[in-house]
Amino acid sequence: MHIITSIKNQTLALYEEHNRIKEYSIATAKNGVGELFGSECTPRGKHIIRAKIGDNAVANSVFIGRRETGEFFTESLREQFPKRDWILTRILWLSGLEVGRNRLGNVDTMRRYIYIHGCPDTDVMGIPSSHGCIKMHNNDVIDLYDKIDVGCLITIQE
Repeated sequence: MHIITSIKNQTLALYEEHNRIKEYSIATAKNGVGELFGSECTPRGKHIIRAKIGDNAVANSVFIGRRETGEFFTESLREQFPKRDWILTRILWLSGLEVGRNRLGNVDTMRRYIYIHGCPDTDVMGIPSSHGCIKMHNNDVIDLYDKIDVGCLITIQE
């Protein structure tokens, strides 16, 4: 399996060999592309899925610091915490493979806590809106999560 993410098209496609199995609509960083720590940009280049977090979590389960909080997302919870970055349902933690571009130093994707993760289903996909991560609707992130393994290659391209 291999994932190719298109920033331009706001899509994530899953491939087996050279055959596209599925394509999902996503939302990447509202700040655009970039690799620097603190930029809140989506990093480019070759990565792997370093960790999968959220096995069997119920859809809309809220995560903070990669741990389930016991909360379930609702619009009233969003109103209560309007500045929270909603990380829901599943987390696929990315790790860069290109030293100096997205690995090590001040460009390290994993140390920047860049994920593919679920978000509120009311969030619009296809429009950059994240803090650097790749957001997906909950059913889509569950579907992707179940299809891939740790170590899956992901290429993020403009």
